[in-house]
Amino acid sequence: MTLTAEIPNDGASTVSPDEIDPRIYDLYDEFCHTDMDRRTFLSRAAALGIVGGVAMATSLLPRYAEAAMIKFTDPRIKATYIEYDSPGGTSGKMRGYLVRPTGEGPFPAVVVIHENRGLNPHIEDVARRAAVEGFLAFAPDGLYPIGGYPGNDEDGKVMQSSLDKGKLFTDLLNGAKFVKSHPLSTGKLGATGFCYGGGVVNAFAVEMGEDLNAGVPFYGAAAKAEDVPKIEAPLLIQYAEDDARINAMRDGYEAALKANGKSFESHVYPGTKHGFHNNSTPRFNEEQAKIAWDRTVAFFNEHLA
Repeated sequence: MTLTAEIPNDGASTVSPDEIDPRIYDLYDEFCHTDMDRRTFLSRAAALGIVGGVAMATSLLPRYAEAAMIKFTDPRIKATYIEYDSPGGTSGKMRGYLVRPTGEGPFPAVVVIHENRGLNPHIEDVARRAAVEGFLAFAPDGLYPIGGYPGNDEDGKVMQSSLDKGKLFTDLLNGAKFVKSHPLSTGKLGATGFCYGGGVVNAFAVEMGEDLNAGVPFYGAAAKAEDVPKIEAPLLIQYAEDDARINAMRDGYEAALKANGKSFESHVYPGTKHGFHNNSTPRFNEEQAKIAWDRTVAFFNEHLA
């Protein structure tokens, strides 16, 4: 399925990515990663004095219904929600989205970790994409112990920020262990995640050692240099070109990986911004997202076979 980066704008005129002022992109990044609410985001966009600034800002809000690449009912997969035990987590119980390819299996497993707003429809779609490629995909919802993803990202990020970070990580880590040991799993585990989830993948590599067989973090926070010796999994590290906050960690992380003889490769995707893989907003870069995803699938096929 080919999808353009021009997302419908709730009745307003469509704004293409190239028409959006860089200051609006910067403001949206702040909106995504702080406690800023939507009203403040839009009012600050208006205060910038940019002609069409509010329309630009509104166009950056996700449009999930239009963006799904793989439908829930796709005949190549079977998808369901499933609960699992999570000792040491927020409540001891968790839920995630399990997607298996049709066929008998077993299949190599891939855990998909969401951003800082819970298991939204985009991450579910990524799990379906992984299943279409032949993986047993599992996407935990870190918000499940407090009600689950609320149906919108703005409330989701507030809910996620309210959680104890250590317990949230434990809940996601238990999700990785759950799918690795699932009866339909071969026992080989890959992990991928985006933004917050990319940082979690790096943390999984530290925490899980040889129990993680491959990691693909997308524009996520680096592991601490002192923790790098614990990493055993090969890593494919995906960066956006225009992403100052995450890219500030890149040189130190790669230096630590090299110094410790770790297996990794990294790619910076030209012309991209943080979130470029997410096709529900104009930050999406169709060409580079496809390259990054194809590399991800090939990397998992290589290391999870």
